Amino acid sequence: MKPRSAALCTFRKQLAFVALALACISGAMATELTILSEEWPPITFSNNKVPDGMAVEVVNAIQARLGNPQAIAIVPFARAYSLLLSTPNIMLFTIGRSDEREKLMTLLGPIAIAKTQVFTRKGNAARLIAQGDAIHKLPISTYRHSIFAKTAEIQGFTAIELAATPQITANMLMRGRVEMWVDGSLAIPAILKEAGYSIDDVEPVMTLDSLELYLAFSPGTNSQTINAWEKTLRDMKQDGTFGRIHQKWLGREPVPLETRRLGLSPR
Repeated sequence: MKPRSAALCTFRKQLAFVALALACISGAMATELTILSEEWPPITFSNNKVPDGMAVEVVNAIQARLGNPQAIAIVPFARAYSLLLSTPNIMLFTIGRSDEREKLMTLLGPIAIAKTQVFTRKGNAARLIAQGDAIHKLPISTYRHSIFAKTAEIQGFTAIELAATPQITANMLMRGRVEMWVDGSLAIPAILKEAGYSIDDVEPVMTLDSLELYLAFSPGTNSQTINAWEKTLRDMKQDGTFGRIHQKWLGREPVPLETRRLGLSPR
């Protein structure tokens, strides 16, 4: 080959390499995962504007193993849920599992198990329970787009008052705007504390169901991304990392050691 031809060949190879590199960078940017969560302590919350909590620590551990430095954004749940349903490559945690949600997203977990519980102000439970089925007509608060709102509806409650955050719904109960408040058992003590109250200021009325909590990936999220997260979560459950994080935050609550992927099949 003549020197000029060899140089031209080398130049073309370099161009091809640059084009391939640019394509890879573009593809990585296009599939970068946006990670969202909410104020739902002790599972997820802001600690001096830094995401913290049991599920945050699990997600951070997965990210560390995957070499993913993407920051977690703590945003109102209603906004995050809307993005989850409408935008590819969104991961929102934690999400309560339901048949309806399995048709809308890909769920990975569980990472915790909570009870959906109804609470009232201290001293009111006996009076409310004595009303029998009429209790379902009394006003009850929970937060917008939460699994707790849907569960209360399924269980027959008809006067469901919705607000933007769990803390607002707790205040609605304590200020007498509603008779009852429904949320997840794991978060209730911390939500009350943030709202300026104590678990001693309320008492349980009833338990509606048991609730598994998952990481949720939006429709259209890259399959390789979800596969990597699934494998890493499974590895963490098998090597004890997950169990240690769970016990640190949730004490003697049951540790979900099985790893399942439910819902939509990723593209």
